[in-house]
Amino acid sequence: MIKLVNITKRYRTSAGVNTVLNNVNLTFPVGKSVGILGLNGAGKSTLIRIIGDAEPPDTGFVVSKGRVSWPLGYTGGFQTNLTARENARFVARIYGESTEYVEAFTQEFSELDEYFDEPLRSYSAGMRARFAFSVSLACNFEYYLVDEALETGDARYREKFRLAFEERRAHASVILVSHNEQTIRRNCDMAAILHDGNLTLYDDLKEALQFYSFLQTRAA
Repeated sequence: MIKLVNITKRYRTSAGVNTVLNNVNLTFPVGKSVGILGLNGAGKSTLIRIIGDAEPPDTGFVVSKGRVSWPLGYTGGFQTNLTARENARFVARIYGESTEYVEAFTQEFSELDEYFDEPLRSYSAGMRARFAFSVSLACNFEYYLVDEALETGDARYREKFRLAFEERRAHASVILVSHNEQTIRRNCDMAAILHDGNLTLYDDLKEALQFYSFLQTRAA
């Protein structure tokens, strides 16, 4: 179970204060995968980072029961002076996983070859994301947080990632941010729409997608 309690998040911009989350209260149902929809700049990525404890809210808090991943593809929590191998072993120790298994899985799945023993600071953005996806899949979580990760990389790697991710979904829930309607339909049971700082959960996925299409048309 993941519960958002009175979550507020604001950013200062040249145009003034932008409130992306305005006293949000919502409980994500157990055993359901939820898509997060919202227009560009609505705060979807901020929401995922707050749920994953990668960014603090201004006010409020998150209650979680079960193991929650960091946002897949998010690289801000890794030590860039360490190699991928060293980071993988560090992550394994934090989450109480087998260091040998996490290291071996991450090395094979990431396909970084000789760069696996190079510091992350020498990686391109794509290489860092590939490492982050791989080490995330190496750990067992009850909730996987995904921020557009399923659309990253070349076609062959996306398919490889998709198949591995579907295996994880068999015993875990997903909170997924994506602009791809097909991705939401394929991976989610329901959806929540973030608009004007408010987060509304829809039991009916079709209804949520219809309202999101309306918001897109109105914003065009």
